[in-house]
Amino acid sequence: MPLTDLPLDALRDYRPDLPAPAGFDAFWAETLDEAREHGGSPAVSPVRDHLLPALEVHDVRFPGWNGEPVAAWLLLPRDAGSPLPLVVKYMGYSGGRGLPTDHVLMPAAGYAHLVVDSRGQGHDTPDHGTGQGTQWVEGVMTRGIEDPRNHYYRRLVTDCVRAVDAARALPGVDPERVVVSGASQGGGLALAVAGLAGDLVRAALVDVPFLCHYRRGADVASDGPYLELVQYLRRHSQGMAETAFATLDHFDGVHFAARATAPALFSVGLMDPVCPPSTVFAAYHRYAGERDIRVWRYADHGGGYGANPPEQLAWLRGQGLAPKPA
Repeated sequence: MPLTDLPLDALRDYRPDLPAPAGFDAFWAETLDEAREHGGSPAVSPVRDHLLPALEVHDVRFPGWNGEPVAAWLLLPRDAGSPLPLVVKYMGYSGGRGLPTDHVLMPAAGYAHLVVDSRGQGHDTPDHGTGQGTQWVEGVMTRGIEDPRNHYYRRLVTDCVRAVDAARALPGVDPERVVVSGASQGGGLALAVAGLAGDLVRAALVDVPFLCHYRRGADVASDGPYLELVQYLRRHSQGMAETAFATLDHFDGVHFAARATAPALFSVGLMDPVCPPSTVFAAYHRYAGERDIRVWRYADHGGGYGANPPEQLAWLRGQGLAPKPA
């Protein structure tokens, strides 16, 4: 896999002029106010036969978009004692919460871990959707793309913010030490929540993030979900392209980054064909809070692979977010 984008020196200086759409903040304030008006508390049920004797596992259902229940797993170290810092994990594209056995790293390191299902992508949270427009047959990138109020990511991002709201009522969790995390789509969602949830988020782990600088992604990505957008626009008029990008601007990680203040650790792969590194650096440079980035020179969309979690755990420790001994 060759380098897919700009050289590193150019990436370090890559700061495109990308103004947020008019009414961006009002759009999201209204969206989240509407979701929170539905109220509701998370329902937490213990899972008995999960095959992880060192952990407690709970099935969680919390109110998301339109008050609709969103599935999640809550994993805790068994007999952990004092309330734990919580790492909220958002999932990559086309993936849901999976099985508890998929998510043992953070609880093994002593953290509470909330793994959030992605509506319409996993098996446990349906996407009922709104609007009457068409979409490309694969994936969710173009679902509701005719209007930001109808777009799929309005619903998913709202679910992800409401997961942080729900965290305050979860057993064994310190609500003052909530970390949002994810890779690819999950990284883009963590970035969005960091920008929207304010002081409810203490730190963010943003790995090879998708959903950033859509126009650049559509121009240079050679694999992955940006190609759904390209395929859709290929079959529509030039005017539809401007409509589509005007909608997607409401969900661009570049604009969420400019509103985020919690410390963040990013990562990027310089050979990533799915989330081109220029799209990652565009968001990274706009991030308003304390930030750092791990650059994986020979990495594709897998980023740092097994080398990345130790970097994250060490960084969280440096932020004062290591779990206290039981």
